Amino acid sequence: MSAGTPRKMFVNNAHLTYVDEGPRDALPVVFLHGFPFSHAMWTQQIDVLKSTFRAIAYDLRGHGQSDIGDGQYSIEGHVDDLLALLDTLAIEKAVIVGLSMGGYVTLRALERNPEQFLATVLCDTRSESDSNEVKVKRYAGVRTVKETGSESFADSFVKMVFAATSSQRVPEAVHAIHTTIRRTPPLSIAGTLLALAARTDTTESLSRIKIPTLILVGEQDVVTPPDAARALHERITGSELYLIPDAGHMANLENPQAFNGHLLAFLSKVVAGHHGKR
Repeated sequence: MSAGTPRKMFVNNAHLTYVDEGPRDALPVVFLHGFPFSHAMWTQQIDVLKSTFRAIAYDLRGHGQSDIGDGQYSIEGHVDDLLALLDTLAIEKAVIVGLSMGGYVTLRALERNPEQFLATVLCDTRSESDSNEVKVKRYAGVRTVKETGSESFADSFVKMVFAATSSQRVPEAVHAIHTTIRRTPPLSIAGTLLALAARTDTTESLSRIKIPTLILVGEQDVVTPPDAARALHERITGSELYLIPDAGHMANLENPQAFNGHLLAFLSKVVAGHHGKR
């Protein structure tokens, strides 16, 4: 998977790797990947957007080709990096698209700096913080990845995030994600698991989201199931919700045709609305 030529940007004492495709004067659409993936997971979306939109995706700190640092991450820190990246690229307002962990960062960014975003797409994510049961599983994951390494972690993780049939239907996507996880250092995986367990609950702020919102979820997602997406939809006024068939947690990779169709239709409406307000 590849999405243009990666570049490096130095923000908040770290080098972040990013891609920036499409016309510079077009509507910016910023993609935030899930854990423990990289910006490359958005390649098929960037390819269909870059002729009309300015499509930007980056590796969150500790992921892909971005700096690992000390391994002490937080969702707050990821939001700081996102806002610094937008500032460095001189982007005043953008559409923000986040999947899973990228959705957690998105929801916290919308809570902290709502004025910087024109619209949002929340994919296979939730607003609630971890239950005690999930926190305990995350801590067990920290121990396991330190003991057995990233490849073993990748083996079990891909089984959880892809629908059962995806290994036959989209084997290249499953392989690419497995490779990305395998190449992620145990320190990064462990540090991010702790950040996910410590994240804040953004449910209370959902009713304050006033920008156009699209919610997409794989019909067979067991990590953040359709009920979690419906809970977002119920609390965000005017939001749109679509279930992606033949897809688990990696909906954009498992059924890119359906995912991209909803994404493009939504962005077209955002552009029309944005131009109408000028």
